[in-house]
Amino acid sequence: MTEAIDKIKFMSEAVRLSLENMKIGEGGPFGAVIVKNGQIIAKGNNQVLKYNDPTAHAEIVAIREACKILGTFQLDDCELYTSCEPCPMCLGAIYWARPKTVYYANSRQDAASIGFDDAFIYEEINTSFGQRKIPMIHVHHEEAIRAFELWQEKNDKTLY
Repeated sequence: MTEAIDKIKFMSEAVRLSLENMKIGEGGPFGAVIVKNGQIIAKGNNQVLKYNDPTAHAEIVAIREACKILGTFQLDDCELYTSCEPCPMCLGAIYWARPKTVYYANSRQDAASIGFDDAFIYEEINTSFGQRKIPMIHVHHEEAIRAFELWQEKNDKTLY
């Protein structure tokens, strides 16, 4: 019972952040919190307009803050509560951060119905480079592979 109440409490905070963001106008109606050991350790709201930064989505803002607080680039044993199903960019960041669970309230269809439609990005991911709306052109550069070779040889690297 307590676990269910906690989930409602944490999701309510993510939703509260999304509603607050509507009032302050830093970006779209999105909020997120990151929880570890039953405590909120980081919060994020959409700050795209505040910083003119298309990557400043609530989930990414929260992930950045949580990683800073924890002193790590992975969110092991953390949960992410977000007011909306993560977009493709946030989904990628979530997988890199590796929280144990993601909980979301509104769906991507709900977001699309108010003008936040990511369907075209999902479609582009499955489109060949030559067919994408933003051209993706491979430019071979012999020195570029050198960085990868040096990384491969590096004895003190941290994999992530």
